[in-house]
Parts: sequence; C-alpha cells; structure tokens
Amino acid sequence: MSLASQDRKPPEGSGGRGGGRLRGGFGAERPRRRRRALRWSATVLAVVIIGTAGAGYLYYEHLNGNIQKGQRSSGDDSKAQRTPANAAGQTPVNILLIGSDSRNSAENLKLGGSRDSVGAPPLADVQMLIHLSADRKSAAMVSIPRDTRVDIPKCTDPDSGKVFPATNDIINTTLARGGAGCTLATWENLTGVYIDHWMTIDFAGVVSMADAIGGVDVCVKQNVWDRSTPAQRGGSGLKLTAGTHKVQGVQALQWLRTRHAWGSDLMRARAQHMYLNSMIRTLKHQNVFTDTGRLMDLAESATKSLKVSEEIGTVKKLYDLGMELKSVPENRITSVTMPNAKDPQNSEHVVPETADANRIWQMLRDDVPFDKNGKASDTKPVASKGTPAKSPSTDPSRLGVLVRNATQTSTQSAAQGRAGEISQVLAQQGYARASADSSGTLSADSTVVQYPSADLQGDAQAVAKALGIPTSAVKQSTDVSGVTVVVGADWRTGTAYPKQAKPKAGDLPTGSDALNGSDSSQCMDVYKPYQW
Repeated sequence: MSLASQDRKPPEGSGGRGGGRLRGGFGAERPRRRRRALRWSATVLAVVIIGTAGAGYLYYEHLNGNIQKGQRSSGDDSKAQRTPANAAGQTPVNILLIGSDSRNSAENLKLGGSRDSVGAPPLADVQMLIHLSADRKSAAMVSIPRDTRVDIPKCTDPDSGKVFPATNDIINTTLARGGAGCTLATWENLTGVYIDHWMTIDFAGVVSMADAIGGVDVCVKQNVWDRSTPAQRGGSGLKLTAGTHKVQGVQALQWLRTRHAWGSDLMRARAQHMYLNSMIRTLKHQNVFTDTGRLMDLAESATKSLKVSEEIGTVKKLYDLGMELKSVPENRITSVTMPNAKDPQNSEHVVPETADANRIWQMLRDDVPFDKNGKASDTKPVASKGTPAKSPSTDPSRLGVLVRNATQTSTQSAAQGRAGEISQVLAQQGYARASADSSGTLSADSTVVQYPSADLQGDAQAVAKALGIPTSAVKQSTDVSGVTVVVGADWRTGTAYPKQAKPKAGDLPTGSDALNGSDSSQCMDVYKPYQW
C-alpha cells in the first residue's frame, strides 16, 4: 500500500512549512502547497522506547552507540522552575516528545514526502509533553497542535552556533531554530513547566516498531479512505472498514499521519492519543517486558531512530524511565490537547485559549493529577513554594518600582491603564517612587514581581505582599534592572489581586478533549468526503 504525500508550502505570514489547517475546519487547503511532512506520532514511538529498552542490557554498549544525544535547552534565560518535592522527597519528571518531519535519509523519503524537502531543516510537527507524577502513580500527556502561534525565545543552534532571535511564529518551526532544545525552551516559555528531558524520533522507525509490537487496535465509526479528492490533494492512504482493526507496520504509520479523514489537525491529535493509549494497554497485557527476543527487536529499532537530551543518553537511564512509566495504572493515564482558539491573525492557525490552557499548565506545575481515580493521598497537589522570605534592603519610599502592563493576549488587546492603576496602589502603600512603564504593552499569562539580583529579593517580596501577590510569583530575572511588577492577563481589572483557585484532581477544562488510558471504547468519526 502506497503512502500519498501531503503539501508543504509555508502558510501565509509564517516561517513554517505546511502550517495550514483545513479551511473552516473541514475544507481544502490552499493549492500548490509544497508536499507536507508525514504526520505520525513521535509520542507513540517514544513511549515504546522508554517502556521496553531494557533489552539493552544484553548488548549495552552496542545500543548506547546507537543513541544520538543533544543539548537539553538551546533557549535564552528560561523562567521555568522545578516543581518542589513532595513529602517523600520525590519530584515529577517531564519529558518532551518531538516528531521530526526530516526527509534527510533514503528510508524516511521512501515512506513519503517530497524530494524538494531533502536537506531542509526539519519541523517539529508532533509535540507532546509526558508528565510522570512525583509519586509515579499517575501520568499526563499534553499535545500542542503544530500550527499554534506562540512566542519563541532566542535560541542558539548547538551545532552551528547560529543565533536565532526571539520571534512569534507557529510552534513547529522551533526545531529548525536551534534543534530540540529550542522546542523545549519554547514549551517552558509558554507553560512555565520545567522540562527535564526531550526525545526526538524520525518516522522511519514507526513501521518496524509497530511490527515488533505485533499491532495495536484502533477503531473507526465509518469506512475510511484518506486519499486525494477533487477538493483536497494528498492523504495518508489509510483504508479501513468500520469497526476495530489491529494496525501495524505501514498501516500504523498511515493511522498516525491521517489528518484529512478526521477533519482537522486537532482530531489527528485525538487519533494519536487513541493509538497511544491502545498501545500502552497492549504492552501491559503482553509479555513484551519479559520476552527477550521482542525486547531486543524493539530496543534495536528504537535506539537507531532516537535522539535524546544528553542527560538521559544511555540505555540504562531510558530503561529506568520506562520502568517508572510502566508502573502507572492504565486508568491513571490521561491524554489531552491544549485548549485553543482560532488565531485572529491567520485563520489557518490557532493560539492558546488563555484561561483553560493556563489551568492545564498550573496542574502540571503543581503536580495535580489529570484523573480522579487515585486515592485522596494520591491527588493532593504539591504546594507551590515561593523563594524564602528576606528582609527588604530599602525603605519603600525610596525604592524605585516599575509597573508594566502585560495584559495583552493572543485573543485580547491590552487592558488600558493597568500599569498606572497598579502603580497608584503601590504609592498608597508607601512606594512613592512606583511608576508606570510607558514603553508599550507586553504579553504575560500570569502576574509576576521580578528582581535582578539577590540584594533586591526582599524588596520584591515586600512589593508582592503590598499588592496581595503570592510569594511564588516573585522571580529573579535578568530582563529587569530593578524591582518590576508585570501585570499579567490574570489581573485585567480591579486593584486587588484576584485569588487564584487551586485546581483539583481531574479538574480539566472542557476544551482539552481528555481521554483516559483505560477507555477502549473510543472510535474515530470519519469526515464524509473520506467515507467509502
């Protein structure tokens, strides 16, 4: 069965290849688009890798030599901080899984795509964060659509030394702006979640690994054939009758890259989550973890396709991660897609839906389970801790405090006059030298108080206390020259800082399309033009 190619022309106003979504959610893409990347789930492959690489102990040095490694972060000055340890001294682990669309090998090119993309920098068309809870009793998987417009920080390519300035673009371009370390830095910049590791995989390993697993069950509600139509070029070639099927090899790859037949990129993420959950159930129910031959096949295929951040670049470390993931019960694994809205600048892109996306990021930062299936002791969130309290070094009346308006979001204009309003509140609290920044508006999801050096830490904490801002929002930053209040999108009105409700276990926003790992009843709807 052949793999049809997909278009790869850069979307208008974007630096990325193949950034367009289906028009109106279900229509045709612009004509003459360059042939696009294969769409497949790096997340699926990487979970297999970290769940089965124990066979590497049989020929450890050989497999270690297969693994490619790279710098964890290539971004500039991340503000993300590690989640504090729980009472037992355990901390969560966050792993960013990245799927590269690289055509720079004969095997990858054979599986599909355009020859004119050979030699081009790869794009990160599949991105998912796997969060293992501190107690290793639950796991969360969060996808961000490839066409999400975000702020990308300054990144430096670790191989060439080329510096890419900060920009605003769709998130799949990050891999070409400093490698996986830039993608990681962009996620940290967006979410505030500290990411421990990244893993990237090219799609050539999908077929062999799917075969090594022995197939994974997937389900469609109608007959599906993802093919070229008069209105839309391309397609994965996936052809199935209605019902449940065990897919492997090329057919598994077709399932993972299908987009048109599901109606949009967002539904493709759902199909990938279904496949991933089904695969985890399959691995847990098989003897794959004790079948030496199967483990060796998986480990060989995986390590040849894998590149990881250097701190986990050995088979043993991957094996240890796999054993931690394997211990999570199926009904404690939840996959979601970042809540999003149509990009007002480009209808073919999306932007984070600020309030709902922020709730997910907070749940990750505070290690709150995405499911409600744990015991009460398992679902208690980690308490957010600020920096230790210090005494102010300067009298409030003499301390210069700059207040900046950062209430602008991707979907809302800035709330006018906020910097002036909050500087007046500070003046009433004795900060006579508080002033509003007149250099323009910024964009920040959350309000923070920043300080440049340790000698001003106590002063920044005192400013936060005067405004009712929690000490966890007091951060040291090299971006400021003095104590600075950044009024974020969470404080668009009023002079009293709004109390933030702490999320509870399973308290996910409705727009997150959550799927539980134990749910085997899910089936994909097929968009009518692709039914047969």
